[in-house]
Amino acid sequence: MAAFVHSLPIAFADVDHAGIVYYPRYFHFFHQAFEALWRERRGPRAYAELIAERRLGFPAVRATCEFRSPLRFGDIADVELRVTRLGRTSLTFGYRVLRTGDGEPVLAAEGEVVCAVVDLGRFVAVPLPDDVLEVLGDVVEPAP
Repeated sequence: MAAFVHSLPIAFADVDHAGIVYYPRYFHFFHQAFEALWRERRGPRAYAELIAERRLGFPAVRATCEFRSPLRFGDIADVELRVTRLGRTSLTFGYRVLRTGDGEPVLAAEGEVVCAVVDLGRFVAVPLPDDVLEVLGDVVEPAP
């Protein structure tokens, strides 16, 4: 099982007065990787259509992040995405953010986001559809 990897440059808008990435931006990076996975596997509007037309969403119900090493303006970050737990109506995404581009990758942060699978019209949990599982298939870690 391989992670899906999304590379992004650290922009000036991502850093705080101390010159390092402002901590909530990591959650934004996680979501950018999630959207990039859909874009790369199903096309540029796939995730937007999933939400707008099928009314299927993945609201976060729990999110954590541990910060290991700072990222600064101009750095390149690789955001690795895996599905670490797959439930019937929820899934857990595991993320690792690595500073790359200047030698050996350095772990900047590790995080986890637990998402419900929700019918957005009724805002109730629903089973994960097979076609969504197909998009995620190769990034799902095997159950222990």
